[in-house]
Amino acid sequence: MNGNLTASLDSEDLIMKADHHLSDLLRDAFHHTDKEHAVVVYDTDCMLSNILAEAYKRCLPDAVFIDFNKHEPEKILEILGKLRASDLVALVQTTHFRLNAFRIRVELFKRKIKVIEHPHLSRMSDEEVPYYIDSLAYDSNYYRGVGRALKSKIDNATSGVLDSGGEFLVYGSPFELAKLNIGDYSEMTNIGGQFPLGEVFTEAKDLTALNGRVRIFSFGDINYRVNYPKMPITLIIQEGQVVDCENSTPEFDHILSMIRADEGVVWVRELGLGLNRAFSKTRTVSDIGTYERMCGVHLSLGAKHGSYGKPGFKRGDGKYHVDVFADTHSFALGDEIVYKDGGWVV
Repeated sequence: MNGNLTASLDSEDLIMKADHHLSDLLRDAFHHTDKEHAVVVYDTDCMLSNILAEAYKRCLPDAVFIDFNKHEPEKILEILGKLRASDLVALVQTTHFRLNAFRIRVELFKRKIKVIEHPHLSRMSDEEVPYYIDSLAYDSNYYRGVGRALKSKIDNATSGVLDSGGEFLVYGSPFELAKLNIGDYSEMTNIGGQFPLGEVFTEAKDLTALNGRVRIFSFGDINYRVNYPKMPITLIIQEGQVVDCENSTPEFDHILSMIRADEGVVWVRELGLGLNRAFSKTRTVSDIGTYERMCGVHLSLGAKHGSYGKPGFKRGDGKYHVDVFADTHSFALGDEIVYKDGGWVV
């Protein structure tokens, strides 16, 4: 541990809070007990990875801890290879661990091992660390209650309307069966994934039935960081494609140009309903993979959305999946408003 970090009262508070949140996750989402083995692979290359590594040492005192930078890949693979089904692995990564061709989470899932993955922690600034720690809090009643309610309403809705402050984006189509990321793995093949939790996602069954305008306050840039333009950008969408935009920026124009160059047009695919109340329009973190859990609505631009197959869209096809965040005032499924005033009302 970094000496300055351990000496900081604020950091000690954050470690204690992370310990509490991770303990809840391990108990309520992973049902982990001392009867199963646990391995934590970590590095100490940024403030957040230090805090999480120390928190795991407190809540998993019997686990095997591996400093990624001090062990050869073969040694790490040897330790992971001894684990059995229902054991647990936590990955605390400043960037993203590589073990030659070994895709850690995928290979562990094949062996029915539970995985908690914290990647790209260095994309969070030190000032954003408290928000990330807060995002690990697991309110099972909230996530499971709201998540399942939204899924039920999405699966039965025949239309939807996203109001981003007087700009309306209309879904004139039913939706694909929604998928959940709420910490309930009882009906899932794999237990775990990338953290923090908190999302329900779908897309229109008929992508061409999406029309209107949507105002966005941020978007993912080419470095997978969240970009905040000085004023919201308005996307003009016709038959599921972005055909124009207002108040754009050079950075956003570059994104659109890249998508059009490689895919011809800019499709709008994912409809993501973020549940994590640690993040909001004003309470933000820089990593796009983390921030997409924010309590609100995000969309994806580009043909890539591997969760759903479509005629003319093969799984694995498409190069781009760029998250954009709507300045959501309300969101309705059919005639029922399910989001308003910054929160879900289901």
